Amino acid sequence: MTQLEADSGYPGRTSSHVITLNLFGRAGLLFALVLAAFSGTCGTRAEAIRVELVQTNHGWQLRRAGSPYFIKGAGGEGSLAALKDAGANSIRTWGGDRIQAVLDEAQKLGLTVCVGIWLHHEHDTEGFDYSNPAMVKQQLEDVRQSVLRYKDHPAVLLWGVGNEMEGEHGDKIEIWKAVNDAARLVKQLDTNHPTMTVLAELGGARVPNLHKLCPDVDIVGINSYAGASSIAERYPKLGGTKPYIITEFGPPGRWESAKTPWNAAYELTSTEKAGRYRAAYRGSIEGKPLCLGSYAFLWGEKQEGTATWFGMFLKDGARLQAVDMMTELWTGHPPAQRCPVIQQLKLRGKPELEPGTVFRAELSAADPAGQPLRVRWVVQPEQMKPLTAGAAEELLPELTSIILQGDLQHAEVRAPEQPGGYRLFAYVYNPAGAAVANVPFHVAARP
Repeated sequence: MTQLEADSGYPGRTSSHVITLNLFGRAGLLFALVLAAFSGTCGTRAEAIRVELVQTNHGWQLRRAGSPYFIKGAGGEGSLAALKDAGANSIRTWGGDRIQAVLDEAQKLGLTVCVGIWLHHEHDTEGFDYSNPAMVKQQLEDVRQSVLRYKDHPAVLLWGVGNEMEGEHGDKIEIWKAVNDAARLVKQLDTNHPTMTVLAELGGARVPNLHKLCPDVDIVGINSYAGASSIAERYPKLGGTKPYIITEFGPPGRWESAKTPWNAAYELTSTEKAGRYRAAYRGSIEGKPLCLGSYAFLWGEKQEGTATWFGMFLKDGARLQAVDMMTELWTGHPPAQRCPVIQQLKLRGKPELEPGTVFRAELSAADPAGQPLRVRWVVQPEQMKPLTAGAAEELLPELTSIILQGDLQHAEVRAPEQPGGYRLFAYVYNPAGAAVANVPFHVAARP
């Protein structure tokens, strides 16, 4: 997006200029028509909606246009219309070039946006160094341009100034200084929306340093997975007094999961993952005095470790039980048509195999309403690259030719000839959506 495009406004923005035709006559009429063509239509310019942070007798509260506003949101690039239909009211971004489009669509749907402003991670691919004044100054200028570009859009809810940029232990003073300088600049440029910075969990010196060194950060964002259900208990014990938002939560990450002898992490089924969303929401979000709401992760699909680890949807667009669970938590009742359930997927025998060996997997799945189900079986090689801290990964090939037989109860598979780690996936569908589970196995090298 160019600066001209950013300055030209949002769809439906109107000009506040008033032309007195009695003064300008036909020339004034012509000028008015040209001005209307340039800026949209004549009328009132779109304005920011004020969002305030208020401390009440019952805890912290966001107020948007004077009314209480509890965030029921998700982060990701999935359908905003589907997010609205699920009962949510907000979407989170991390930064990038699509913010304008997200803001415009959110405004049409009655959603708000947590606008992410990306701050560098130290020593990232660009070699950013927080002890380099020139680099920090340029980053601050980027912050300025983002705020000036979007601050008056009526869909803006708050600013997410940085995401997990605090380093491994959260103990570098120069990083916290840069974060607070950025938050202070945001508040100087925009008095209508609060500021937030987002932490990677609560370990190290994160919480005390943020409170001590960042007075211009209004809200603490917390990304938490395996420990999300205990944030409400752990955060105050670490000295947390600022209000918080759970900015990412879902199933345990690969880094938090048990592993096979060949270092492949065990992934929960989509049914088990839905339970983790519920536990996090009940334990640390709903009715907690310091909590302003949350953004579930990930609204969409993404290859990260596997094709199904964090996504609340599959690549083919089918929704998973995480969406059903969040719909129930956001609205108070489950969707009318629910996704299938997988109780178990397991291998018969040992997961260490010789090349070409035929093995069997057993599946237990059901439909909540007794509808017919269908299943798709897939084998993919294991993603053995080092953890990439959220970066997108290349899609892995699907090895369907080695599936000898498969139905809703079992599958027979011929182990690949190439040694290494693999996963067998079972995708179970009904008319509403899908359920998915996978089990890792390993093929030994031939003697």
